[in-house]
Amino acid sequence: MYRIGIDLGGTNIAVGLVSEKLEIVRKLSIPTEAQRAPELIVADMAKVCRDLIAAENVDISEIESVGIASPGTVNTETGVIEYANNLPFRKFPLVELLRRDFPVDKISVANDANAAAWGEAVAGAAKGSHNSVMITLGTGVGGGIVINDKIYSGFNGAGGELGHIVISVDGRPCSCGRHGCWEAYSSATALIKRTKEKIEEAEKTGRRSVMAELAEKRGKITARTSWDAMRSGDPDAKEIVDEYVHYLAEGIANIVNIFQPEIISIGGGISNEKDNLLKPVAEEVRSLQYGGGVVKETEIRIAELGNDAGIIGAAEL
Repeated sequence: MYRIGIDLGGTNIAVGLVSEKLEIVRKLSIPTEAQRAPELIVADMAKVCRDLIAAENVDISEIESVGIASPGTVNTETGVIEYANNLPFRKFPLVELLRRDFPVDKISVANDANAAAWGEAVAGAAKGSHNSVMITLGTGVGGGIVINDKIYSGFNGAGGELGHIVISVDGRPCSCGRHGCWEAYSSATALIKRTKEKIEEAEKTGRRSVMAELAEKRGKITARTSWDAMRSGDPDAKEIVDEYVHYLAEGIANIVNIFQPEIISIGGGISNEKDNLLKPVAEEVRSLQYGGGVVKETEIRIAELGNDAGIIGAAEL
C-alpha cells in the first residue's frame, strides 16, 4: 500500500507517492497558478495524483490515504480551508472536492508548516521523539508543533504561528501588522533587508564592503550574502550575522521555555549553513533558556527532509 502527500503552495503543487517505509517513490510538480478559481486548482491536484500513480503502475485501490499540506488556517476535522493568504481559499471544502475527482476514502489536510513538522517528527530530524517543534526560516518564520505525538494547532486551526511572537516590543514592522515579531528579525527576508541596510551604511562612509562586492557579482543580495562575506573577513557582515543569531536564539529560547520539546529542528534556506548556524544559536539558547544547565535541555538540530518534509508529513497525517 502507498500514501500520497500533496504540498500545495502558492507557486507549485508538489505531489509525492510515499511508501510504507516513508520514502518518496516518485514526485511530480506543476505550477499552482494561484490566481485561478479554487476549483481549478483542486482539479489539477487530482490530475497530478492520477498521473503520479499511472507513472508507477499503481492502482488507486493501492492508495491507503491522501494528505494535503496547505497554507492558511485549516479545519482538520471538516477538511475546510478557512482562510489562506496566498491562495483563493475562503471557507473552502478542499477535502470534499478532491475526493470527488480522486476517490480515496481517507483524505486529510493540515497547515503546511504543521505538516512539515510532522514529517520531521515521523521521518526526519525529530524521529523517535514525542514532543518536537520545527521552525522554518524562509520568506517568513514558519512553525509547527508536535505534542505527545499529535500536531498542535489550537482550537481553531490557527495555532503554531511562531513567527508572530513579539521579541522586541514596538520593534521592526511585520507584515502581519504588529511590530517586533520574530519574523521581522529571523526570516530570510529580514536578513536580506539588514544586509542591504548595512551595505548602504558602509557606502555612506566611503567604505566598500565584501557584501557589496558579492551582491554585485551575483546580481542580488541573498540570505547567503552576509554569511559568505563574514567568512571572507568582512566585519560588517560579522555584525549582521551575530545580530541574526542573537534574535534567532531569543525566539528559540522562548519556544523552549513554553513547550520544552525534546527536539527543535530548523529548516528553510538559512539552515543550509548547518553547524555555522547551529552551534552559535544552540550556545546562546542554552544561556537564555529557563533552567539552562540544570534541567534536561532541548536538542536543536538542522531539519533533514528539506522540501520533502511537507509531502511526507502530509502523507502520514
